[in-house]
Amino acid sequence: MKAKSAVLEEFGKPLLLKEFEIPALPKNGILVKILASGICGSDLHIISGKDPRVKLPMILGHEGVGEVVEINGEKRDLNGEILKEKDLIIWNRGIVCGECFYCKVLKEPSLCENRKVYGINRSCKDYPYLLGSYSEYIILEEKTDILKLSPNTDPSIMVIAGCSGSTAIHAFDYLKESLLGKSVVVQGGGPLGIFALAYAKYQGAEKTILITGSSERISTAKDIGVDLVLDRYNSTEEERIKKIFNLTHGRGADIVIEATGASIAVKEGINFLRKGGTYLIVGVATPQEDIPLNIYEITSKNLYIQGVWVSDTKHFKQAVSFIEKNQKIFAPLITHRISLEEINEGLRLVRERKAVKVVIDKF
Repeated sequence: MKAKSAVLEEFGKPLLLKEFEIPALPKNGILVKILASGICGSDLHIISGKDPRVKLPMILGHEGVGEVVEINGEKRDLNGEILKEKDLIIWNRGIVCGECFYCKVLKEPSLCENRKVYGINRSCKDYPYLLGSYSEYIILEEKTDILKLSPNTDPSIMVIAGCSGSTAIHAFDYLKESLLGKSVVVQGGGPLGIFALAYAKYQGAEKTILITGSSERISTAKDIGVDLVLDRYNSTEEERIKKIFNLTHGRGADIVIEATGASIAVKEGINFLRKGGTYLIVGVATPQEDIPLNIYEITSKNLYIQGVWVSDTKHFKQAVSFIEKNQKIFAPLITHRISLEEINEGLRLVRERKAVKVVIDKF
């Protein structure tokens, strides 16, 4: 039995379709037929060589939903349900060791020193080889956190939970108060940013504001009911600040979330905050150039600035639950559904910001 997969063999080059013999499963390993795999913006950084965790050659894809084909032993999901063949499942992209200082002492598994991530730092040279979801099949190892999904779940919508959804919920964990009545600004209209706004509205945010430069993403944001969408290409920073302050009683936003993936956004985003406001840096996932910051403004406004790195099992479970109950909200985010053979075209759409979310769902 063989599996066709999209492999990154050289940085800066197109992915190549390769066939792999499916090996014998490791103990308590699971062979999964991929039904949907999301293209994440961070995949572009991986391909360009900007992510220092990458080990070549590699099957990309860290957002997957699929159907159980075979289990070597017994495996239960996070709810304690025994998994069986034909079950529809989603898995946490990261596997942590549970033994390092960050796992055991700080109870911050997202910072695990030995964290393994499907489609990011798992080479297809290493057994069991099929370790990314840009593939017809993936092999999930014993310590992988898995959730069984209801049969009426759209796999293409649910892939959002695997990365951007989980990471966004991690960010909200750092808030000292509930979102009820708060104003939330998000910089960046990709799946991460739009998920964050949808979740903020669900939690009772009074005002939700998105800043993006993509017409496709502007349209999607309006579809889900964002209160104000600002096109960064057709407005100046001063105009954006004025509109945000006008909408927030002249004070500025309670919370601003960086979801662009570019650290330069932080310099502008801090100016949107009220005194005592919170800035969450969520989108930056690769090394960036240093940026100048006005430290006096940060201290004189008593701002709270928090970096957010990936997510852990709790956030993953919450993201899955939220999307499963609100699939209609997130359906407009899936702007393109492609085949595995079209993977490089799908990556181009994301790179040129001509899509909100591209999903491989034709195998």
